[in-house]
Amino acid sequence: MKSQAPSNRIQVMDTTLRDGEQTPDVSYTPAEKLQLARMLLTEVRVDRIEIAQTRVSEGERMAARRVAAWARKEGVADRVEIMGYCDVDLSVDWIKGVGGRVMILVTKGSEKHCREQLRQTPEQHRKRVLDTILTAHRAKVAVNVYLEDWSNGVRDSFDYVFAMVQMLREVPVERIYLPDTLGAFSPEETERYVGLMTSTWRDVVFEFHAHNDYGLAVANCLAATRAGARGVHTSVNGMGERAGNTRLAEVVAALHDHTGLRTGVVEAELVSVSRLVETFSGKTVASNAPIVGRDVFTQTGGIHADGDAKGDLYANRLAPKRFGRARQYALGKLAGKASLVHNLKALGIELTESERARVLARVVELGDKKHSVDPADLPYIIADVLDRPEQRPLAVTRYRVVVETGGLPEAEVEVTLRGEASSAKATGDGGYDAFMRALAKAVKRFDLALPRLADYRVRIPPGGKTGALVQTVITWQDPDSGEGTFSTLAVDSDQLAAAVLATEKMLNALVMRKAR
Repeated sequence: MKSQAPSNRIQVMDTTLRDGEQTPDVSYTPAEKLQLARMLLTEVRVDRIEIAQTRVSEGERMAARRVAAWARKEGVADRVEIMGYCDVDLSVDWIKGVGGRVMILVTKGSEKHCREQLRQTPEQHRKRVLDTILTAHRAKVAVNVYLEDWSNGVRDSFDYVFAMVQMLREVPVERIYLPDTLGAFSPEETERYVGLMTSTWRDVVFEFHAHNDYGLAVANCLAATRAGARGVHTSVNGMGERAGNTRLAEVVAALHDHTGLRTGVVEAELVSVSRLVETFSGKTVASNAPIVGRDVFTQTGGIHADGDAKGDLYANRLAPKRFGRARQYALGKLAGKASLVHNLKALGIELTESERARVLARVVELGDKKHSVDPADLPYIIADVLDRPEQRPLAVTRYRVVVETGGLPEAEVEVTLRGEASSAKATGDGGYDAFMRALAKAVKRFDLALPRLADYRVRIPPGGKTGALVQTVITWQDPDSGEGTFSTLAVDSDQLAAAVLATEKMLNALVMRKAR
């Protein structure tokens, strides 16, 4: 067992690609696993990742082989772990076969699991564990041990846990993982029992693996580190079985802000990896999810916008810039003058006090009717309320999209900027893709470059008929910062028309910025 000197550095082992894949209806392709592994290790910079479990499927083998080959080439193979079982040589051979170098060995951390699931005595199980570890050692595969159901075992059968750890101390094991497998512990219990482990075996490196069944995973991880755990296990967006695992973004921010401990994680990359997992998994992140939710850096109350304008009175340590994001001020029935001023300033629009009052009245009126008012809507509202068409300088004046069986979709677009027209044609992989390709050509004449599309969402009312209104929300990569995003929303009975309107709003936002 390797010892570890006292330090304020906490290791983060991310299990999005193994434990996180136990989320219902989630299965990553080998290419997706490779892309996520690259991002987690080289951009987010977690310390280690768990990518697969042995003897599952041919797809799992292919994915593990691709990730392991990349990791060897990049010199990070020791940071990639694969879960295996107490089967002496079967899991070891599987890991060696895909090019892996580190095994997480699943053992039973409670006597109940040992006797009732494995139908083995503790002595028989320890013998099996020992034989597997020694086989891995001869094969030059490093081993970390996972004590499944440890939280019940340490509480109900400590003699069993004691005998297991005593044996593990004497064999080639790097770390011992302490999982709260059923997410049953409170922070007080976590600190008590992790503290029992770290004080009993001061020479052993323990890491804590939480589950979020009571919503206490982050709090339990903080409690575990207070008790001497040298690492915590996470997944992006909390992906995992039942209520999921510890959310990577939340625990990193909490450790940095509420303890004297530090991780190696790059906070500015947490939103990007969250969005990527959201895309690959198809599991939507809640808008109010801490750090990564789309609404968490948006102030809605006018009093909050006013306080920020007078001295960031409603800001805290979770500054949006820290995570590559920007503070936003919502427009709706709760909006005040300060909210409007913030958004007008961002768009580079100047209005008199009386004009602002008229625009704000329309914003509140729309909000009161449950209409969403996005900052990108302001030029349209201004053009309507104040009869100032210059606030909507660009228009998609004509478009035609043809989609037919057996052929590439074709699009023709005409755009007008302050009376000057430009048109173009293009083909694409879909109707909207063809439209965007044609649009990109058309706006080149105006020295405009389209931002990268980050997300595209369509919402049709439940039970809606074929002619029902469609709401399209498109999120774009911010072309100015290269880090943040902004969204445009439009509603129409035709899905493509709604997308075109949302895209036109984005173009006007770019034109207004450029003019500013």
